[in-house]
Amino acid sequence: MTKWEYMTAPLLVHATKQILDNFGEDGWELVQVVPGPNPEQLVAYFKREKKAAHA
Repeated sequence: MTKWEYMTAPLLVHATKQILDNFGEDGWELVQVVPGPNPEQLVAYFKREKKAAHA
């Protein structure tokens, strides 16, 4: 069974590509973007497969 971990992060409107590329390099997949607390900011929701813990 695949297990996932999730993260939220602020997403500044003027730097979205750079921010998303950085998270993508770390293995995070963008799930959704929702409005943030002000017009210049969004909130991005990410997920990535959780690495299996070694015993």
